[in-house]
Amino acid sequence: MRVASTIALPNQERDELEKWSRGGKSAARARERSRIVLLAAEGLQNKEIAQRTGMDRGKVGRWRQRYATKRLAGILKDKSRPAGKAPVAKALTKRLLNLTLHGKPPGATHWSRETMAREVKISPSSGGRIWAAHGLKPHRVKTFKLSNDKRFVEKLEDIVGLYLSPPEHAIVLSCDEKSQIQALDRTQPGLPLKKGRCQTMTHDYKRNGTTSLFAAMNTADGSVIGTCMTKHRHQEWLRFLNLVRRSTPKGKEIHLICDNYATHKHDKVKAWQKRHPRFHFHFTPTSASWLNMVERFFRDLTERSLRRGVFRSIAELTATIEAHIAVHNIHPKPFVWTASASDILEKVKRGRSHLNKMESV
Repeated sequence: MRVASTIALPNQERDELEKWSRGGKSAARARERSRIVLLAAEGLQNKEIAQRTGMDRGKVGRWRQRYATKRLAGILKDKSRPAGKAPVAKALTKRLLNLTLHGKPPGATHWSRETMAREVKISPSSGGRIWAAHGLKPHRVKTFKLSNDKRFVEKLEDIVGLYLSPPEHAIVLSCDEKSQIQALDRTQPGLPLKKGRCQTMTHDYKRNGTTSLFAAMNTADGSVIGTCMTKHRHQEWLRFLNLVRRSTPKGKEIHLICDNYATHKHDKVKAWQKRHPRFHFHFTPTSASWLNMVERFFRDLTERSLRRGVFRSIAELTATIEAHIAVHNIHPKPFVWTASASDILEKVKRGRSHLNKMESV
């Protein structure tokens, strides 16, 4: 069993310690350590000193031992620590940033902490700190697409206007198809979720056919009209339009937001529109599907009902999609559009400016 060092105090040192323990001008650390030594000199054990002073027992033992070996000098002076790592030189930091922004490592498309560390002869963690300080994330990439539609501004203002200031006594529906949804069955059963382990599923699958979802989302309340069909030709689109016609009040004007898929502009669709003049079509610019609000509903459908689903037949897949729509419509919630047409156009303008600069290099 370890025994605490016996402390014997010469009168001169006792007087000094008592002065430090009482003095208001003494540093808090000196007062605290002096009390430990004085109590130890009275014959108290570390446990008793810790209880009386409210300090940690290990801390009491450390300073008791420090005094036993180094006397007063050990009480006043903290143990020295090794110096930290020197900051990376400015020239090296500049070279790292230049390589990150304008170079590539051999045999790769982007830098990692390890490849950059080998190149500039610093540790990976130092390189990571420099990237973080300058807001750089070479491992990440985002996709984008600027529309080349000649009527982009006109179509943008039309659709954003429907979102932000819809016509009175009219219904605005965001419409699209989620085509070729696959009924995927896993080749092996997965393991269920349990404490300490997430759900598992095999990466490979068996295809059991496809279906296409036609959906129209009411931008005012978020409710969805939807149906699944085996194909997505103009014939199916006309069937869906008739479903929308039957599902909406007869006296209401209907504004449909669609993409530029040829099916939506078929001659028979135009003839149908002439027979039903209360239906008005608004087409998004090319390469601008993000303008169609129903895409948000499709994302939720994929995340919540399809991605982790197991479907042994098209019937099971269709039933799952229909159940998702039914549950969604019990408590529908609209997606709130906040970006104005001018804000979007400003971003597009900046994007084109950057593209032009890159092409001219």
